[in-house]
Amino acid sequence: MVSYLHFGQLQPESDLMTYCLGISVKEGLVLAADSRTNAGVDYISSYQKLFDFSIPKERVIVACVSGNLSVTQAVVHQLGQDIKNGAKDSLHTIPTMYEVARYIGYEIRKLQDEDRNWLDQDGIKFQCNFLVGGQLPGEAPEVYLIYSQGNCIKATPETPFLQIGETKYGKPILDRTLTHESSLDAIAKCALLSIDSTMRSNISVGPPINMVLYEADSYEIRHRVQLQSSDPYLAKIRKYWERTLREATNNMPTPEWNRVSIDAEPDFSLE
Repeated sequence: MVSYLHFGQLQPESDLMTYCLGISVKEGLVLAADSRTNAGVDYISSYQKLFDFSIPKERVIVACVSGNLSVTQAVVHQLGQDIKNGAKDSLHTIPTMYEVARYIGYEIRKLQDEDRNWLDQDGIKFQCNFLVGGQLPGEAPEVYLIYSQGNCIKATPETPFLQIGETKYGKPILDRTLTHESSLDAIAKCALLSIDSTMRSNISVGPPINMVLYEADSYEIRHRVQLQSSDPYLAKIRKYWERTLREATNNMPTPEWNRVSIDAEPDFSLE
């Protein structure tokens, strides 16, 4: 098997130089990813991080990746080769989304074990994470996060979204707006704002944004989009969001100063 390693002076992409998210609601799924990767301040480029392995009308499987670029590319390549070569276990034959997640985890571990000694010699981090979402016959749509160690967790009605990469900047809007009952249109807008907010706060996350929307039980990706940061629609919702936040902040009640909302007496001394 070909080993996809970076040799020389370049350091592979960190897990925090990516942002991907998957959202699962009653009506279906949304998965989205940025495209920026870098190996230092003087080597910045764009790579695809969202991959569609679906068979229209039969099964829908979409994956997003973060972490060491050489590892994620090698895993994605192997997933494609298993499909092409008609392997017994592949993304086109495995019967449940949980087993799909476990299969991807196995491929991650296998590749890391093959290359571990070489990567360790140069002190290269080889962690990676995957998001995989979709629907197989007889199941509801599901989204899984697959860790570098190969284990996985699933999005639930209580926690309908999962993130990988640089997650902290885009998480507050998801926490405050998403529920399992949210519409697909709402979660698509929320996903774009989450990624745009991350790009605003961290230059290592960047366009183009790739996003797919899947309607439950359709077994086909009918809605997909790729947006640059200057895209008119993205600029429009960005300005609307910023204006609405400013207006909401200005309209909030003024804090009630010189009071403490606990039983203890305040201590303003400097001692």
